[in-house]
Amino acid sequence: MIVKNELKAHLKELRLTIYLLNRNILVRIASVIILTLIVIAVLAPLIAPYPADALGATHPEISLSPMSAAHWFGTDELGRDIFSKIIYGTRISLSVAVVTIFFAVMIGAFLGAVAGSMSRWVDELIMRTTDTFLSFPPLLLAIALSAIMGPSLANAQIAIIASWWPWYTRLMRGQAVSVREKPFVMAAEAIGTGHLTIIFKHIVPNCIAPILVQASMDMGGVILTVAALSFLGLGAQPPTPEWGLMVSTSKNYFLNAWWYGVFPGIAIFITVLSFNLIGDGLREVLDPKTRKN
Repeated sequence: MIVKNELKAHLKELRLTIYLLNRNILVRIASVIILTLIVIAVLAPLIAPYPADALGATHPEISLSPMSAAHWFGTDELGRDIFSKIIYGTRISLSVAVVTIFFAVMIGAFLGAVAGSMSRWVDELIMRTTDTFLSFPPLLLAIALSAIMGPSLANAQIAIIASWWPWYTRLMRGQAVSVREKPFVMAAEAIGTGHLTIIFKHIVPNCIAPILVQASMDMGGVILTVAALSFLGLGAQPPTPEWGLMVSTSKNYFLNAWWYGVFPGIAIFITVLSFNLIGDGLREVLDPKTRKN
């Protein structure tokens, strides 16, 4: 009976959250854009007019051709269709962002929950390690780690995860400390419930809202950071159709082929803005201080 009542309460809260999000016109627009990008990423081989161009095929005879009916966004220095490359770049950017955020949240949230729930020396050990990572600017740390490990998209992901997990640790730790003093947690401790059970059953579920908000906003940040690393030559490598790499390569041809860098830049801008708008909407809805019923 208790479990059933809890389920009803969670479903009611979920319906209220969706209703409040749906009232925000900017969140609705951003959600449509993100859903469209997801569909594009999944169906990239079917949507792209020249899939082979995104996979490395070259056509030197039509290099740097302007926009036309055959090539909507023009072609690059090797004659590859930019529109097709951007479509495949959507798949790369979204998948990289999801995987990076997932591991950063898993590592950071777990360590934060442990730090906020266990003994003082465990808390000190985790938080001092976290402070060490936080003493470096995230982008600078990601650049340094990518340079050490070598330029590749996988290494860029690892570098971003290593530089971003501490933010989730600090956020989760603050939430866990406040939840730890709640009566239901103290009751669980009194009856001898194990530490891990308390962490995963009682503390983490009640701290998840701010983590979701931060993760949704960080999706755009990851895409932007990966693009920045690729722009610097530390992320994706040719012929990978990654947006930041396309912008980086286009700088050598900007005066003669402005479309080469403008359209990937617009894709980055729209995607990052959409994730930020969704994150802002979630924060307004999930934060009791800003929620407007």
